[in-house]
Amino acid sequence: MPPACRGTVHLTIDTGWGREAEQIAGILRRRGVPATLFLADEPSFRGDRTLDESWAPFWRARAAEGHAFASHTWRHWYFRGDPAPGRVRYASRQGGGTEVLDQAGLCAELARPITRLRQMVPGAVVLPLWRAPGGITTPNALRLAAACGLRHQGWTANGFWGDELDSAAHPNAALARRAIERTRDGEVVVLHWGVRSRREPFAAVLEEVIAGLQARGFCFALLPPQGR
Repeated sequence: MPPACRGTVHLTIDTGWGREAEQIAGILRRRGVPATLFLADEPSFRGDRTLDESWAPFWRARAAEGHAFASHTWRHWYFRGDPAPGRVRYASRQGGGTEVLDQAGLCAELARPITRLRQMVPGAVVLPLWRAPGGITTPNALRLAAACGLRHQGWTANGFWGDELDSAAHPNAALARRAIERTRDGEVVVLHWGVRSRREPFAAVLEEVIAGLQARGFCFALLPPQGR
């Protein structure tokens, strides 16, 4: 950690709706903030999907800026329990189906977004980490993923800055103030490249939050390969 740093923050970004993606990327570039990007193949605001070829220029630009990548699952379904030893239930939140995954099935689900990334950005830096949608895991999901060589990475106590919350109940000004005041050394923060349901996008105050934390002496860093 550089001598000027009083603490380190690890910013992570999940795929999300993508509406503010270019705005957020510009903020990170201006403020010199590297982030670890967790990828899933989700619907985007443009009517395509976030790992379609149409998004390849965006991901190539992020890799060129020094951001790292990790898996957020392919389908962005949710883990809903362990029905048997060596099995985990995986379900769509939109009623799109339910599956029971074994070791090979879970490994394939976690590997697929990285395989797709490699097709678009062969030189991307990929960490041996993964994040479950919603951060919701089960004991079997963790064990099976570990056997695939992947460690789960959630976020820390003050690392949820609220970009998914209802903006009427949680306006940007309040979220920004809380993020600047409560973030601590070693925090792992979760954001998204835009959240469809939020009417006041958090991206509008992201630069304020980053600047406030940098003024407090915090530096931003990629997650280490072993996670936090």
